[in-house]
Amino acid sequence: YLHQTHVRDANGKKKEEEEEEGRPNAGPRWGNHSGAVRKPGVHKVLSLDATHAPRDPHAVGQFGQAVLLPGSRDAEVRRRWDEGHFNVYLSDQIPVDRAVPDTRPEMCSQSLVHDDLPTTTVIFCFVDEVWSTLLRSVHSVLNRSPPHLLKEIILVDDASTKDHLKEQLDEYMSQFPKVRIIRLKERQGLIRARLAGAAVAKGEVLTFLDSHIECNVGWLEPLLERVYLDRKKVPCPVIEVISDKDMSYLLVDNFQRGIFKWPLVFGWSPVPEDVIKKNNMKVTDPIRCPVMAGGLFSIDKKYFFELGAYDPGLDVWGGENMEISFKIWMCGGEIEIIPCSRVGHIFRGQNPYKFPKDRQKTVERNLARVAEVWLDEYKDLFYGHGYQHLLDKKVIDIGNLTEQIELRKRLKCKSFKWYLENVFPDMDTPVVKAEGLVCG
Repeated sequence: YLHQTHVRDANGKKKEEEEEEGRPNAGPRWGNHSGAVRKPGVHKVLSLDATHAPRDPHAVGQFGQAVLLPGSRDAEVRRRWDEGHFNVYLSDQIPVDRAVPDTRPEMCSQSLVHDDLPTTTVIFCFVDEVWSTLLRSVHSVLNRSPPHLLKEIILVDDASTKDHLKEQLDEYMSQFPKVRIIRLKERQGLIRARLAGAAVAKGEVLTFLDSHIECNVGWLEPLLERVYLDRKKVPCPVIEVISDKDMSYLLVDNFQRGIFKWPLVFGWSPVPEDVIKKNNMKVTDPIRCPVMAGGLFSIDKKYFFELGAYDPGLDVWGGENMEISFKIWMCGGEIEIIPCSRVGHIFRGQNPYKFPKDRQKTVERNLARVAEVWLDEYKDLFYGHGYQHLLDKKVIDIGNLTEQIELRKRLKCKSFKWYLENVFPDMDTPVVKAEGLVCG
């Protein structure tokens, strides 16, 4: 597949034009949203990868290949590691528009999507992000997204302190008309930064991405296709791994989905074998996902706000993926992982960002809000797993929940028991005792 990617890279522009002209039932090239009535045509997913200049096939890390640095560079690698908690020194040697291997299942390139898909605003929130990874994230979206579907890219700067993320970033991004930067005056945290980006987005669909990712070819259309088919579907790409040490792009297994374990801890789990067999699932089929990882997903903009967006009472970071996942499922939506959409992500050993307040207390407080609003009687299981201290209002103030409880009533959301029985039936849920203790 490296060879195929290389062919596409070297002739990026030309290939794009050929595929556009060869689209069956294409109708007007960039989607016609005028009053003219037209039957929705379909076309094969566009495997775009258009760079401004041909790529250097010999560049460091090109095609997502691992890079082994000589031992003489170890001290420099260590010195710069803490800037992002990954190999920043190496990242800075790798082209910002490098190619990555096309890791999609083979059938994906033949998948049909509708011509009149909705447009999207891609939102990156960042604070003190490493220059090279932020640029690589943005370039991967610009190079591999059909231009008529990419309305804009919004970079939300959550009060970064690094100089290169100020004028230097403004100047660099000014060459891309679709990129705009929003700067928050003081640190708000990921949750409120995303809300700030969503509030000014012009696209019909919001696509949230982390700021240390690389989108693969054909990543966007399969996500927008799901929203096109049902505006209450919330699709997530398969999150692949960019090594924090050698920056290689690594394929991950199919049939993985996001889940939680008590007390509301996110994790990955294989789709049960019986579910694969019963539904005769193919590797390209969307996967029902009980809990999203939280960093990467698309959602219809109007639907996002109908759902109340994120609970504005959640602070900084932590628990927001649980909150939005329970809300989507219990209030009539669906979360899916889309195997034909792949995005690489640098998974770091620790979170490099400073929390304005105590990190553990912030996350605990957020999770307590989620438990009180969404878990019904099952909140006792949450508190029973080492969070009894949160029941003491003198220890922690989780804030006013009136609006969130009213929202749940207004949306006529189902019970958490329904969620466990219908969305996550293989979850091992012990019996709940009235006094909030767990018995197996």
